[in-house]
Amino acid sequence: MLRVNNRKLAEGFYRGIGLDDAPAVLREIDKLEKIGRDAVIANLQANVGATAKQAASALDLASIRTEDTSFVEQVRALGVSNDLLEEGLTELAEVVGEAARRAPGKVNADLSIARGLDYYTGTVYETVLVGHEQLGSVCSGGRYESLATTGKKNFPGVGLSIGVTRLVTRILSQNMAKASRAVPSAVLVALNDDESWSAAQDVAGQLRARGIATEVAASPQKFGKQIRYAERRGIPFVWFSTVREDGTVTHEVKDIRSGEQVTADPTAWQPPHEDLHPTVEAPETA
Repeated sequence: MLRVNNRKLAEGFYRGIGLDDAPAVLREIDKLEKIGRDAVIANLQANVGATAKQAASALDLASIRTEDTSFVEQVRALGVSNDLLEEGLTELAEVVGEAARRAPGKVNADLSIARGLDYYTGTVYETVLVGHEQLGSVCSGGRYESLATTGKKNFPGVGLSIGVTRLVTRILSQNMAKASRAVPSAVLVALNDDESWSAAQDVAGQLRARGIATEVAASPQKFGKQIRYAERRGIPFVWFSTVREDGTVTHEVKDIRSGEQVTADPTAWQPPHEDLHPTVEAPETA
């Protein structure tokens, strides 16, 4: 659900009720969902110098939410007059009216949306996932008229940010998706001893050059421990390199799931397609 407001509308309303420091008011209104109406009213009085009546009027505006352009009449019913307010009402009505026609039920006018950053000048919006509203906004942004400039000319734009961490955390914690393994690495290159580190990096580089995600063991522990490390991380293959007495090197790769170990060439070996990259799938439902 996309929740939309307009900074001109909000700032014009605040000026119309005698609150000239509109950015300061917006910063307090932006806290509404976190601290509640009473705390915001107290902050407006303490931090912005609003009277009890002005603070209540600001919260009355923030309480308006509609799925269509009926918010215009509701705002005007509050009895505030200001040219910037009218400009904002017109702009927001255009956005919400068109959205209601093209994506009914997906976009709401929500006059509590403030976006605390001062550079927004027009439309501002926040997005919540239906059924997961307690996550808060997962995609937010707005329009700005003069954030970018050449010195002679200003360039308007619209920007947004997506809360990837917030989304992924909910997906994983609610078991909405499951990865085939915990890390991207398909291969762990084992170390024989400290001196083999450079050669192991060469092998890893050859594998990575062909798109095979590879990591090198951190230390030359016993092979059993290195294999168990790969098992814990879900890495399916462990690579072993052995230097013979004549100086030649042999390479073997082990599928630690089946135990099969075969001779391999780091410039040509390829894991099965299903092991090349981890996959993400929805869990099976009963």
